Amino acid sequence: MKKFLVTLSIVLCTVAVATAQPRAIGARLGGDIDFSYQHSLGDNMLDLSAGLGLGKGFMSFGVAGAYDWIFPLSGWQYDGDWNFYVGPGLGLHIMTESPVFALSIGGQVGIEYAFEIPLNLSLDYRPMINLLGFGSKTWGHFYGLALGVRYRF
Repeated sequence: MKKFLVTLSIVLCTVAVATAQPRAIGARLGGDIDFSYQHSLGDNMLDLSAGLGLGKGFMSFGVAGAYDWIFPLSGWQYDGDWNFYVGPGLGLHIMTESPVFALSIGGQVGIEYAFEIPLNLSLDYRPMINLLGFGSKTWGHFYGLALGVRYRF
C-alpha cells in the first residue's frame, strides 16, 4: 500500500511539473498538516497535497488533488492579486485505526492573495466523501478548512 501511494504521488507531481510555470510550494495548515504544491494550467490550477491528519484516537496519511477554476476578484486588487477558486478533487487516505484505506471524492473552494513578492496566502475548504474503505468512525473528511502559505516560483 505504501509503495502504491508513493508511486501515485510521484506520478502526479511529475505530470504537474511537466507543464509550464508558474508554480507554488508550501503548506496547508488546518485539520491536516499538508505539504502543498500548486501548478498553473493556463487560467486554472492543479492543487496537490500530501500530509498527516490527526483525529480522536487515530492518525491518517493522505494525498489529495484538486483541479481548480480560478476567478480573479478584480475589484479587490491592491499590491497583489485576489482570486476565488473552486473545483473537484480526489483523495487517498490510510488511517491507523484498523488500518483503513479510503478513496474519496470531494471538492475545494477558497480565496487566495498573491503578494507582489513571491508569497501566496489562501484560505480554503476541502470536504471529502469516502467512496471505498468506510471506517467504523469516519465516512468522510468534512473538517478540511485550512490556511495555505506558499512560495511562488
